[in-house]
Amino acid sequence: MILDLQQFISSERPRWDEFETLLKQIEEDPDLNLSLEQARRFHYLYDRAASDLLRVSTFASSPEILHYLESLVARAYGEIHETREPRRRFIFWHWFSQQIPQTFRRHLTAFWCSVALTLLGVIFGAGILYVDPTAKETLLPFSHLQGKPSERVAEEEQNKGHQLEGKKAGFAGFLMTHNIRVALFTLALGMTYGIGTVVMLFYNGVILGAVSFDYIQDGQTRFLIGWLLPHGSIEIPSVIIAGQAGFVLAGALIGSRKRMTLLDRLASVRNDLVTLIGGFCLLLVWAGIIEAFFSQYHEPVLPYGVKIGFGLLELVLLCGYLSFSGRKNRPQNTSP
Repeated sequence: MILDLQQFISSERPRWDEFETLLKQIEEDPDLNLSLEQARRFHYLYDRAASDLLRVSTFASSPEILHYLESLVARAYGEIHETREPRRRFIFWHWFSQQIPQTFRRHLTAFWCSVALTLLGVIFGAGILYVDPTAKETLLPFSHLQGKPSERVAEEEQNKGHQLEGKKAGFAGFLMTHNIRVALFTLALGMTYGIGTVVMLFYNGVILGAVSFDYIQDGQTRFLIGWLLPHGSIEIPSVIIAGQAGFVLAGALIGSRKRMTLLDRLASVRNDLVTLIGGFCLLLVWAGIIEAFFSQYHEPVLPYGVKIGFGLLELVLLCGYLSFSGRKNRPQNTSP
């Protein structure tokens, strides 16, 4: 068959351009839904370009046109026979209400290990102060916690929260960045095969136990709960979740019976780690706001009962969110 190449190119070029334009739209927007007419037209142009490629391949003097059609047909073939899952747009509410609690529940064993280590630290810290009260200076390296708890309570109640007037936003920002840094460090220490994460969780528990015991033995239990619970009901679980993520990372490093390379194991937990990081960072932002704008007010400005009730409500909502949000409704079995 004799073919006038120049005339052939001139007559087919408009269809190639139309095909390439439509192909670019599909490549740039994976979620693009073609109408029936557009799909038919795309299929027709694809068949036409493939046929033209076959005809041009017999001409050794047209390598540029040959390469152009090969690229065009190959790209179209990839789009038509795509087998990967379509890329999903990030929807914050879906991520917050579905992905975070689902990811949390997938790694419950790591979470309970994190809880257990924190509780061991609490018991150890309280026990050390019970056995040796002079260890307070060592366990509590914070100047505002060194004095007698009852004296601090009297001072806090007398100040009526005025000590942070005009500074609450800055204090909230400091708390957010500090707590998020601690949480990320706890997670990152999972790179030590979990050893560093264990130390951080235990140490945080020791501080919490020592502070709690110090205030309780001085008869300031009501102040302690009213002071810690509003922000602590979110802050403490957030750090524990960071420890959970650290153990997930450590588990990927250590490996299991599955024959997977290290990179494959890390890739398998990558999305879960990012989700947990986003989750506890959001929680710590909230905790920082509450600690700066709510927890610092004590009686007579804000009754301890109100603060305790608010903290308990937060804790119940957090437990409900992590336990039940994102669960799929199972169809009821109506068979006899």
